[in-house]
Amino acid sequence: MKILALFLLTSAALLAQARGEGDAANGKKLFLADGCYQCHGYVGQGGRAGARIGPPVLNTAALIRYVRRPSGQMPAYTEKVISDQQLTDIYAYLKSIPTPPAAKDIPLLNDLKH
Repeated sequence: MKILALFLLTSAALLAQARGEGDAANGKKLFLADGCYQCHGYVGQGGRAGARIGPPVLNTAALIRYVRRPSGQMPAYTEKVISDQQLTDIYAYLKSIPTPPAAKDIPLLNDLKH
C-alpha cells in the first residue's frame, strides 16, 4: 500500500513537472532562500536592481531559458545552482501572485485632484 502511494505521488509530481506546473509553496521558499527577492522584490514586483517578474508573462520553459542565459545584469544560474524543477516551483509561486489592479481601478488614485 505504501509503495502504491509513493508511486502515485511520484507520478503526479512528474506529470506536474511535464506540464510546467510546480509547487507554489516550495517556490516561495526557494524565491526567498535563493535571494531572488533581493532584486525582484518579495512578490516579483521589480525594483532598482531587477525586472518585474510576477505574475509572470513568460511560460515556464521561457523562464527557465532566461534564468540559464539572461541578458542585462542578472547572473546566469546553471542546473548545478538551481534545478529545472526548482525553477518550475518558483514559476508556480510567481503565477500564484494576483495581478495588481489597474490604476484606473484604484479609487484613491482617481480621487486625486491635479
